[in-house]
Amino acid sequence: MATRHHARMAVVSLLYAYDLGNGNIAEHTDEILEEKKIRNKQKDFALGLFSGVMDNLEACDKVIIEHLKEWDFQRLGSIERATLRLATYEILFGELDSAVVINEAVEITKAFGTEQSPKFINGVLDAISKDK
Repeated sequence: MATRHHARMAVVSLLYAYDLGNGNIAEHTDEILEEKKIRNKQKDFALGLFSGVMDNLEACDKVIIEHLKEWDFQRLGSIERATLRLATYEILFGELDSAVVINEAVEITKAFGTEQSPKFINGVLDAISKDK
């Protein structure tokens, strides 16, 4: 049975595909989530996160860019950008405590990102959380 962690990982995958130029990924979310065995409440949760990020993409990107310090947003890896977008959305618009969101994002980045990614993601999201 899928957990919210699995649902978030699926959403990062969808955002990653979008970032790589698959602009019509939203048309395939149901089948992608089914393929990943994200069903029922977790599917609703994942769809809500994905549509929330997409609906607020510009606002999320703006906040991320403001907190990158010496990094260029366009030069971030697609996994890092997808993870930051999801977590920023949850920090800004979600109901979970920021520490939980940051921890989830770090764990997702450990699974998908580079060795340095978790520390980077943690730093950016911590700054966003403090400014919220």
